[in-house]
Parts: sequence; structure tokens; C-alpha cells
Amino acid sequence: MQFLSHIRQRRWTTVSGYVLFVALMVAGYYYNITFVQLGLIDLGTRLVRMSETAVSMWMAALALVTLIVAAVTGMTMDRRGWSTNLRTRLRLLFGVVCVQFALTLIAPMIRTVPAFGAWIVFASIGLGVGFPVSFSLAIDLVPVPDRGYVAAVITAIAYFLANAIPLSWSVDVFSQLMVAAMAPGVLVLGILSFTHIDRLDAILDTLGAQHETYGTGRFCHGEPVRTRSLAFVVPVVLMFGVFFIDSLGFLRIIDTPSLLLSSWQSPEFSTRLFIAVAHVIGAVMAGVIYANYSLSRIFLWTFALFALTHVMYTSDLRFAALFPSIAGDETSPLNPALYAVAVSFYTTLNFALWPDLSTSETIGTHSAIGIGVAGWLATFSSTALALYFQAAELTLLSHLNVVQALSLLVLFGLAVGLYAKRMVELARENRGASV
Repeated sequence: MQFLSHIRQRRWTTVSGYVLFVALMVAGYYYNITFVQLGLIDLGTRLVRMSETAVSMWMAALALVTLIVAAVTGMTMDRRGWSTNLRTRLRLLFGVVCVQFALTLIAPMIRTVPAFGAWIVFASIGLGVGFPVSFSLAIDLVPVPDRGYVAAVITAIAYFLANAIPLSWSVDVFSQLMVAAMAPGVLVLGILSFTHIDRLDAILDTLGAQHETYGTGRFCHGEPVRTRSLAFVVPVVLMFGVFFIDSLGFLRIIDTPSLLLSSWQSPEFSTRLFIAVAHVIGAVMAGVIYANYSLSRIFLWTFALFALTHVMYTSDLRFAALFPSIAGDETSPLNPALYAVAVSFYTTLNFALWPDLSTSETIGTHSAIGIGVAGWLATFSSTALALYFQAAELTLLSHLNVVQALSLLVLFGLAVGLYAKRMVELARENRGASV
């Protein structure tokens, strides 16, 4: 009986770790894809009355400051041993959520450029600390074989909520929703961080020691992946490409009412639900592929999906230009659905990849660099290029042609690189056999 009780306690502890990690990551990612990426643009242009160019410059500052703060935080975590101290990271997250709660609450009240700039600086600090801290929790809460599946669950929930729930893309609506959602989160994190209850302490102590078992990522067995090695640099570059291509295409799509209103902002609930389900299907597919196949396989799938998506978008636009009477005003829901699958693929990869490229001694630095460079810096770069295209009055078709060309180029380059790598491996094997 005592043995069975120990097994049940162990299972309860494992499940609680999964739930905690999924809840934190879903909340954080949902906050970023709604309030930060969409709400701040509305705040700057509509309420503060800045130009889109000025808002984009402030968003660039948000990205760069976040990257710097994340890198400093990640390296500090690894050097001081915070990456293996669960209580310390929970307290850091509690501070981050408190800051974000206050910033989210006051955001709709901002009306001046200096206030907007100050908000951006404080938000950058919170985001920069939050990224490496939250991603590092994977080494305590999620076993290595399950990370692909857990990443799929996070992606599916976050995107399903973002697409299925009908919300106006305004800072006022996002602020009200996020304040209501963050209030219980602040309470729960406060209890986990500062209260001492015997049962809770036992669970946290068990979870906090699991990095000794789960701390070495899937791609670090045999030899740890170093920050300056190709094993780390190449995935960062590829993820940069994924984020860049996605942002560059999506920024133009959301600026085109005919495309946006028939997909992510459709007045028809059935259309939004269809896209939400597509996100879930894409996440499940990506989770299975990640857990059972090589890293190169999911990168190939991701770039192939983006290439196919933009080929379909540009093909539809060309067909509509050549045969307007046949094409009509309706746009196919298959394009945004396929886009959703592609986005779910790389998002699932993003959640699982950085812990699996790290050990408990490098998780802070690797997650900070990975998310900061591949996510925020790529988004800033694509935003700057999109604004240049807009100033040059590039047409929708020409803009998406560039995105299509980039996705095909990266896909072709990745395929050639993998082929060359395999040829080198075979040559070395043959040389060793002959010797």
C-alpha cells in the first residue's frame, strides 16, 4: 500500500508539473500574440496617434531591448545557478507577471508619445526576464521524450483560443481580457513562490530536483551543444528564417481587408473555428514528427508548408487578376488554414527546441538567445522590410512574391545543406572502412 501511495504521489507530481508548465507557456504566448503584437500597434496608431512608421520604430526598440535584457538574464541565471533553482525562477516569474499586469492595466490610458516610450521600456524588461525564466522550467517540469507533445498542447491551446474567441483587435479589448486572466495567475504564482505548505513544498522540492534527470536535452546526449557551435547556431539561423518569413507575409496579409476579413477576422464563426481547428491539427502533426523524427525533418516540413502556402496565395491573386469574373470576391479558406498549419509547426518546434539544445548549465543562455534572436529580432527585421515595401508602394502580389521566393530559397538551401552533410558522412564512413 505504501508503494502504491508513492506511485500515486509521483504521478500527481508529474501531472502537476505538466499542468504548471502548459498553463504558464500558454498564458505567456497568448499574451504575446494578442496584446503585444496586435494591441500595441492599435495603441500607438489609434490612441497615441502616431504614424505606423513611428510605431514600428518603437516596436523595434521593444525587440532590441528585450533581446539585450533576455541575454543578460539568461547568462546570469546560468552563472548564479538560478537555472536549477525552481523557487527562484517562480519568484522571478511572479515579479514579471506583476509588472505585466500593471502595464496591461494602464495601457489603454496612454495618450502621449513619452508615456508610450516609457511603457515600451518597462515592457521590454519584463519580457526579457520572462522568456529565459519560463523556457528554463522545461528542464524541471517536462521529461525529454514528452517535450514535443507538450509543445504541441501549448501551441494548440494558445492558437485555438486566439482564433476561436471573437475579439476586436484593439488594445482596450485585449487589456480587459488579459487583466481578468492574469489576476488569478498573480495569486497562484504568489502562493507557489512565497507560501510554505508541507504538501506544496514536497511537490515543489520533487519538481525542483527533476533537472538532474531531465536537464540534458535530447540533442545534447553524448556531447553538450555549445553556444558557439554549429549545432546551436544553425537552428538559431533557421528559426530566424521561419519567424522572418512568417512575419513578413502575415504583416501584409493583415493589412489587406479582403484577406483578413475572410480568415482570422472573419465575421463568420465557422471560418474562425475552421482555422482554429487547422492550428490544432498542425500542432498535433508537429508534435508527433518532433518526438519521433530528426530535427531536420520538422524544419523541412515547416519551410515546405510556408512555401506551399505562399505559392497558393500568389496563385490565387494571379488567377483573380487574369479572370476576375470567374474568381469573384470570395477567397478560399484553404489558404489561411494551410498557413495556420505551418505556423503551428514552427511554434511547436520553438517551444521544444531550446530546452532540447541545452543542459541545466546552459538553458538560460540558449533560450534567451534562441527566443531573442529567432523571435524578436526576426520580427523586428521583417517589420522594417515590410514598412520599406509599403513606402515603395509595392503591390500585394509583389510583396507576397518576395515572401514566396524567400521561403522557396530557404527550403532549397536546407535541402542542399542536408544532402551535402549526408554525402560528407558517407565519404567519411567509406574512408574509415577502407582504412
